[in-house]
Amino acid sequence: MKKHLALLFSTFVFVSFFFASCEKDDDPTTTPKTKTELITQSNWKFKSAFVGTTDYSSNIQACQKDNIITFSSNGNGLADEGATKCNSGDLQTTPFTWNFQTSETILFVSNPLFTGGNNTFQLISISETELVVSQGFSSGPGPIVNVILTFNH
Repeated sequence: MKKHLALLFSTFVFVSFFFASCEKDDDPTTTPKTKTELITQSNWKFKSAFVGTTDYSSNIQACQKDNIITFSSNGNGLADEGATKCNSGDLQTTPFTWNFQTSETILFVSNPLFTGGNNTFQLISISETELVVSQGFSSGPGPIVNVILTFNH
């Protein structure tokens, strides 16, 4: 009887380790999210601005760095002023429309998101948590510079 019990116990332990070591493979038929799904899944907040390797964030108004940008899948968007408004008379939220252009390499917004910016962004990359774009930017007199803007959730 002890022999059978030991064999049964050994078999149970072996089977337990065997099944515990098996990992479920990711479903290879799962399609990656589209750029529209990625940009619309959550709100975006300013993270950084660079011209080449130089931090350009100080050229972005502080009152615009706390803005919250929301893209909806129907092509509408909303820019929320966040805690700090540039002008006290500004609306808390400003609607805009948006779309991808040129095979989803250009992001067009109907209203510039930053003072000194424009309506089009070159899409550099987009992931579940980060949006990286570039655009020509002018912070006053002088040349227009190409700024790399990073947003995250």
